[in-house]
Amino acid sequence: MIVNCTAYADGRKLGAITLDDIPTLRERPDVFVWLGLFEPDEELMTRVKELFGLHELAAEDAHHAHQRPKVELYGDCLFVVLRTAQTKDGKVEFGETHLFIGPGYLVSVRHGASLPYATVRARCESSPNLLRKGPGFVLYAILDFVVDQYFPVLNDIEDAVDDLEERFFKGDFDQGDIGRLYEFKRDLVELRRAAAPLVEVCNYLLTDVFNGYIADDIRPYFRDVYDHTLRINEAVEAIRETLALALQISLSLGAARQNDATKRLAGWGALLTIPTMVFSIYGMNFAHMPELQWRYGYPALMGTVLAACLLLYRQLKKTGWL
Repeated sequence: MIVNCTAYADGRKLGAITLDDIPTLRERPDVFVWLGLFEPDEELMTRVKELFGLHELAAEDAHHAHQRPKVELYGDCLFVVLRTAQTKDGKVEFGETHLFIGPGYLVSVRHGASLPYATVRARCESSPNLLRKGPGFVLYAILDFVVDQYFPVLNDIEDAVDDLEERFFKGDFDQGDIGRLYEFKRDLVELRRAAAPLVEVCNYLLTDVFNGYIADDIRPYFRDVYDHTLRINEAVEAIRETLALALQISLSLGAARQNDATKRLAGWGALLTIPTMVFSIYGMNFAHMPELQWRYGYPALMGTVLAACLLLYRQLKKTGWL
């Protein structure tokens, strides 16, 4: 449940530590601690809350998850909630990351589908000039990492939707493809719920309210994340429009197919009407039917029926009913 627990001083990594070392390190003004957790149990979360003095409501949210993206201030602790997304086996899965930022510490709590933050740590540790700015830079790095993971998910959905749209135009689709369209639509709704609130989160982080947590020279980096969130929301809306158009096309093509099948059935029914009517007349067995005594009556009748059917078949074929 404890993924990593590291202390940093002046932009440099001091090394891995334990929870017992945190109270001593927090007394040093030049040191901050980054504690990474993954789906902690109640006992561990309670201990972390006591070590860092976290607010009870924020700790409860981080433990149970199922929160919308937001940023809140509890005393001297900044609480940020992010929704994560990644593609596994062709399906989009979502998770959550909860961040606690305060004087000398940053606690990250991950739930559900989420890539590890090992690459984020490596990125931060490779930039000691920025890392010495404190937890504010780590907050930016995590936020940027989470937002960047939305792009591969969007690209996968967009490629799949384009493929389905091409198949629809070719007429090569089935009911399973319609179901996939609805799955993509649901994934886009969830992705929009994850990305849309981040615009507001970034706006809050750029205000003067959080001066004690984010250095002035770090704020331009948050503007970059803000731009990325706008791009993601625009891409989501564009794919949703494409998806709606593809769904409309599929329904129209399905109705056209059904109409074409109905026309063909009606055409064959019309062809069968001619012999059915003629043969039903001669099946009544009246005594005085002159054609029954005529030597060429049977061939003439069959020839007439065949000629009428061929003439009707040609006309139906010409009009596209067969």
